Amino acid sequence: MIRRALLLYLGLFALIVAVGFAMGAPFTVRLLVEAAAYALIALGLNIQWGFGGLFNFGIMGFMMIGGFAAVFMAMPVSAPFWDSDGPWMLGKALLAAGAGALVILGANRLHRIGFPKPLQRTLQVIAWIAAYIFFRTQIDPAIAVIESREIGWVGGLGLPVWLGWVLGGLLAAGVAWLIGKACLGLRSDYLAIATIGIAEIIFALLKNMDWLTRGTLTVSPVPWPVPLPQQYQAWGSTIDESFIYARAGYLLLVLAILGAVFFLIQRAYGSPWGRMMRAIRDNHIAADAMGKDVRARQLQLFVLGSALMGIGGSILISFAQIYDPSSYSTVNHTFIIWVMVIVGGAGNNLGALLGAFLIYIVWILSEPVSQWLFTTISGWTEAIGWGAIPDITSRSVQMRVFVLGLVIVLALRFAPRGLIPEIGAGRRPQDQPKQESPDEAVQ
Repeated sequence: MIRRALLLYLGLFALIVAVGFAMGAPFTVRLLVEAAAYALIALGLNIQWGFGGLFNFGIMGFMMIGGFAAVFMAMPVSAPFWDSDGPWMLGKALLAAGAGALVILGANRLHRIGFPKPLQRTLQVIAWIAAYIFFRTQIDPAIAVIESREIGWVGGLGLPVWLGWVLGGLLAAGVAWLIGKACLGLRSDYLAIATIGIAEIIFALLKNMDWLTRGTLTVSPVPWPVPLPQQYQAWGSTIDESFIYARAGYLLLVLAILGAVFFLIQRAYGSPWGRMMRAIRDNHIAADAMGKDVRARQLQLFVLGSALMGIGGSILISFAQIYDPSSYSTVNHTFIIWVMVIVGGAGNNLGALLGAFLIYIVWILSEPVSQWLFTTISGWTEAIGWGAIPDITSRSVQMRVFVLGLVIVLALRFAPRGLIPEIGAGRRPQDQPKQESPDEAVQ
């Protein structure tokens, strides 16, 4: 297994070097930065699915939350907003939301003082309706004031963007905790459907909350945690050199975060906690019979993996320097992450890293390679009188999905457990090592 992983990583390194010679250093460094951020997100999904068997198809929602956190923390302070009644009105709306939550919580606990179930359910519905109406009476006037021509939106806090990365992880973890408390009792396929729905809700909210995110108007430029190319140009570097230096600095920072996360996850994977998680994944009924709190442990995985997705989403938005909620899509921000983990090898962190870099490189290069191929073929067909291929640019973009589907088919055919599968997965019974006792397996 070690030899196989080493050969695959050497092949990946050779591919990156070839891309560098073909596309240039600035493009290659940008590609590696984005691939490293996606690798962090893939590690989060590997924690959830590879370690715990949790089907999370709401990755896009957590990435959007992380991106919003980077924008909110790092963008300059909006003086028109803070000089208006907006902050006071938003504060009243938050108090209204808190009061409504307390009313709903109280209605949910009426059974403890002897209320019959039919009456309690009626009061719960009334509590939800009353809390919603009360909240809207406070938030709607605040939104009207903030979205006025003089203010526009709430702006940011003007703090370092790396604090936005931290906030992105915390916000994603908090949302994941709420989702997990409500949905982790569902069967795996229902959990996948629920997380898809929740991601679409987050997408709709952030896209339409112009007062908070500017919606389709977008926010830019989002600051960097390292010097920008313009700063290197001011220091005397050429344009090409400035992009290489700036993106290389960003890459080193992201790789440092990725390396630290990978080290910690590897230590957790090999610890008794990791063995317990895999035991719950393989047979949660047996683990529950051994006295393990299955729901609590699954919630840990869901929260931890979602936090990494939030951090990865923050890193991507900071690097792109623009936050456009309408640019998110399920294919680009959920499906491709699943392909990375499936092709790389679920349950193996080295496999998840390999899959993330490999799939993202294939995803990005499929468009220019397809465009070159179509242009070449079009020249041949035009020379022999068959006519040129129309709409080469749009066809090249569409080839991304075709190439990705082809990669999935080939991977599932020739490496169904991934390029670097989980150690011990898929062996025949006679090849298995000595089995641990049930008590040892879930400790």
